[in-house]
Amino acid sequence: MLRVDSNKPSKIVYSLLQHEFLGFLFEPHAVQMNREYTYSLVHKRLFSHTASEFSRYLDETDIKLIALLEQIEQENIIKRFHKQPIRPREFFTKFWNDALKAKVQPFIDSVIGEAIELMRDKAVFEMGKEGNPTWLPVIIADQKASVLFHFRRNEESTRYFPTIKYGDKRIEFMFKDAQIICNQPAWLLLNETLYNFEGDLEGKKLIPFLNKRYIEIPKTSEKTYFEKFVAPLIEKHNVYAEGFDIITEKYEASPVLKINQKKERPCLDLQFRYGKYKFAYNEHSTVSVTVEKKDDNYIFHRVKRSASWEQKKANEILSLGLILETPNHFLLPKHADEEDEFSLHDWLNDHFDVLEEKNFAIDQSHGEKKYVFGKSSINLTFKENNDWFDIHAIVRFGAYEIPFIDLKGHILARKREFQLPNGEIAVIPESWFNTYGNLFAFAEGAKHLKLKKHHVGLIQEYANSELAEVTMDRKLQRLEHFEEIADTPTPVHFKGELRPYQKAGFNWFNFLSSYNLGGCLADDMGLGKTVQTLALLQKIKEQSETQLTSLLVVPTSLIDNWIAESKKFTPKLKIHVFTGAAREKDPELFIKYDLIITTYGIVRIDHELLQKFYFNYIILDESQNIKNPHSKSAKAVKALKSKYKLILTGTPIENTVADLWTQLSFVNPGLLGTHTYFQNEFIIPIEKKQDEDKLRRLQALIKPFILRRTKDQVAKELPPKTEQIFYCNMSEEQEKVYEETKSFYRNELLRLISESGVAKSQIPVLQGLTRLRQIANHPKMVDESYKFDSWKFSLVVELLQNTLVKGHKVLVFSQFVKHLQLLRNELDHLNIRYAYLDGATQNRSANIKEFKENDDVQLFLISIKAGGTGLNLTEADYVFLLDPWWNPAVEQQAVDRAHRIGQKKNVFIYKFITKNSVEEKILNLQKRKRSLSNSLITVEDSFEKSLTAEDIKALLE
Repeated sequence: MLRVDSNKPSKIVYSLLQHEFLGFLFEPHAVQMNREYTYSLVHKRLFSHTASEFSRYLDETDIKLIALLEQIEQENIIKRFHKQPIRPREFFTKFWNDALKAKVQPFIDSVIGEAIELMRDKAVFEMGKEGNPTWLPVIIADQKASVLFHFRRNEESTRYFPTIKYGDKRIEFMFKDAQIICNQPAWLLLNETLYNFEGDLEGKKLIPFLNKRYIEIPKTSEKTYFEKFVAPLIEKHNVYAEGFDIITEKYEASPVLKINQKKERPCLDLQFRYGKYKFAYNEHSTVSVTVEKKDDNYIFHRVKRSASWEQKKANEILSLGLILETPNHFLLPKHADEEDEFSLHDWLNDHFDVLEEKNFAIDQSHGEKKYVFGKSSINLTFKENNDWFDIHAIVRFGAYEIPFIDLKGHILARKREFQLPNGEIAVIPESWFNTYGNLFAFAEGAKHLKLKKHHVGLIQEYANSELAEVTMDRKLQRLEHFEEIADTPTPVHFKGELRPYQKAGFNWFNFLSSYNLGGCLADDMGLGKTVQTLALLQKIKEQSETQLTSLLVVPTSLIDNWIAESKKFTPKLKIHVFTGAAREKDPELFIKYDLIITTYGIVRIDHELLQKFYFNYIILDESQNIKNPHSKSAKAVKALKSKYKLILTGTPIENTVADLWTQLSFVNPGLLGTHTYFQNEFIIPIEKKQDEDKLRRLQALIKPFILRRTKDQVAKELPPKTEQIFYCNMSEEQEKVYEETKSFYRNELLRLISESGVAKSQIPVLQGLTRLRQIANHPKMVDESYKFDSWKFSLVVELLQNTLVKGHKVLVFSQFVKHLQLLRNELDHLNIRYAYLDGATQNRSANIKEFKENDDVQLFLISIKAGGTGLNLTEADYVFLLDPWWNPAVEQQAVDRAHRIGQKKNVFIYKFITKNSVEEKILNLQKRKRSLSNSLITVEDSFEKSLTAEDIKALLE
């Protein structure tokens, strides 16, 4: 066999052949030229990987054509549609059928259609039966041919046939050996010329007439045939009819949005109304045809459509935020957390005016329910009236007005559909549940709604956001800005001077009492909450003509501090300490005193006795003691009676936003609704979903009743504090114990969580994490037989020695008593004196006094639970935090034992973190969980209760 010599003249040609199964294909060949520069019989089939041999004869179009036609080589077709390796003969014998052919043919057609367009300036031939690629030259027609379909209907049947025109000439193609080589786009081979056609013609519409003059449709089949075949033909092609009418009609069109609830996600189907005809957006033809039968006559209404105008209307919908899901479903972008079944109704209501302006109609003809669309609004007015605010409101849904109170059940139940008096349904905007949920939850009244005065924060939120018109006492408006509150003279017999911010707090107390409102003084530790409260009690004594007795409930550890502060600032107050086993249980005795001081423990025991007395004020110090609403302390305290209530705490939130409920419900009953309501409306959205809108609404409710000043804000005279974190590696033996323990707990805890969930696994999770934290400090805390060292422990001891040598006094905090005990043992060994305080310490006062007054005792070891609050230890200027706490606010309280009013020296805080341990991961995790509750009252979330399965897995990695 002769081979093509690429060094001799050659030419690239494209040959049309007919494959036994795949139909018509083209192949590229390099053909050797004779001396006369005519085609020889020597040729070579070209492929992408072999074509470079003939590169001097190839241009970019040839390279593209070779690659394109390679796709329809039988081997490549088999790979594309069969996937498994198989011989061609076996493939076509076993698997080739009409169904597979129907899949393959459109792909081949698209390749051939693209290839022919690229071949217009190339040498194209029909291939001879012996494989000669240049057997017959083929011409590709320069312009498109047109087809006219003729229909002739009489009483018996309808005959139809096509005629083809090329330019001005009619082409005879019937019985001329013409062939359709490509169906769509249609290409007809006739007399060695390739023709294609106007109007996106399918080749199969011509195939029956290659060897037939006409097709006859019997009368019995004409209705179906006219509807299924003739009408679509009239839409796309030119038709000449005898025996029935074709009427071309023009109309002004209008867009229609039809609500489609049958889809998985509700959507809008876009349609266009042309006169009495309606067409879907996805029917993209420029002409739409409907069939009408009148008596024995058929009328085809040929309606001209404007594709560009229809596309413009579709784009207007897309520009308003919808997306198109083919073929004709316009829907909202998917946001899983936000979308519900009424999201589309919300969109229609929000954009109703715009849609109306653009002439869109909404079609509800097929739904069982009829909805009202249009903007919804509420005009809200609050009027102050004695102890209440009266609520007046007008609600509008489109053109309808209804009483505001009628929405109460729907808003509280989060029910979206509201039936109007005429039976139509209005969809309540999703935003209203958040905007007005609190209002309905707290409002009272069956016919006319009203709010208690302590919901002034809620009302101010509406006023500030311009959602309502508010008529309110100017003095009450100032509650939001306590600096503007009227000044109250300091009591005559108050010894000493209140600092400006303390005077502002004292004024705030008096302002609240004038409106019978309770409050929470949440100033930072060390800013004088005790002093401000004593000033209030002294003022009451001086203003009252009769003896008024108040009750102060404190942790046992703070009694001495209150007595000492009272002697210093308000020595004329008559105080009775109601504690101890020998206390006289006669409430009649209380009338002799200005202030009864007792403890949370005593209130739990004697709550029935204390309930019999009506106090002027009940004041709770460290009020986080009642944060758990189910605790005996909370229940006992809430049962007590008084005219006014006040709570004091540096940490109103110790663990979770839930801590607020009991405390603020104590001072202003009903302020935060029921506990279940608070849980669902605030705790879950804020802590689990990071809902900033709920956070803002809660802030608005509580802001008037929580006064918090930080040391950075008001105690400018305080010396600076410097914090340094020491990251410590584990010793080799310590790391081995840690990794073994971590591996055990990781497997056990992750299995438990997968079986029971995080909520039911909290106790073992905390046990496991606590054990790892202890090992990160010193393995000896969990295994007394451990004989090796801990590098963190060694560093703590070394830094302590260096600090003490320089004459500094140091506070050392740990939440683990075992950790402090290890340190005690080491200090004893080194003959270093220290004071010590934990929950079991009997004589607290003596230990505190020894540290404060004895220069030889420079070191104070303190457990966080026993000494995190109520201590004034400004003698110390160094604070060592041996292990990180779940809650950084507790850590801050520990630092505040030294960094508080009265401190003259710079304070240095040393924090010790074991690297590659749960301690380091706790810090990282806290940073990610901090923002929401910090925004509320600048105190950290509950770390433990907000742990997710992913968090726990990360901690144990």
